Amino acid sequence: MSFQELHSDEQILAEMGERLARARLDRQITQAELAEQAGVSKRTLERLEAGDSTQLLTLVRVLRVLGLLSSLDSALPANQPRPLELLKLKGRQRQRASRSRGQGVKSGSDEWQWGE
Repeated sequence: MSFQELHSDEQILAEMGERLARARLDRQITQAELAEQAGVSKRTLERLEAGDSTQLLTLVRVLRVLGLLSSLDSALPANQPRPLELLKLKGRQRQRASRSRGQGVKSGSDEWQWGE
């Protein structure tokens, strides 16, 4: 099942937990061993595999021990600026997002006001 097919955050966390548990079992590692190698408690690892919310640092540590840290590159690839963007920014990196044209506050009767 792909993450795209899942509709709720809870379903995604549960699927991630199942996949982590499967990766651990495929490597013949117990929860206690993985927890110790990752520097987290066994209970924290149990929560992660159960699909409960944990710290992102826990996920990174577990992925590192399982040899799956490189999968974060495919999940969150490094964004490279487009060539025109490089010219516009003159070698600097963007520090904040700007509004797209036409996205600003409209004037006139469509403008939202307190009390409506």
